[in-house]
Amino acid sequence: MSDSAQWLGFTAAALTTSSFFPQALKTLRTNETAGISLRMYLLFTSGVSAWAVYGLWVQDWPVFGANVVALLPAAAVLERKVRASLSSAGNRQRQGENR
Repeated sequence: MSDSAQWLGFTAAALTTSSFFPQALKTLRTNETAGISLRMYLLFTSGVSAWAVYGLWVQDWPVFGANVVALLPAAAVLERKVRASLSSAGNRQRQGENR
């Protein structure tokens, strides 16, 4: 692969990967996850993980790097969403017991 193609890959990876940080920061600051789909973040985080493994496997460093970096905010949002979902399910169960 040419150096130009490699740099284009790194630039594209940096742009798309950085797009996840605002959502992650907002979620971490506010703890608000109601508007976030658990299924989407489960699928997305799984896909990002698979792309990272693929990038490592074929030594495609832009793919590997971008997906490792994207995994950090995706995992943070997913963790908050799972925690909120479990808390919400527990609250609903307790409300049902009190009836």
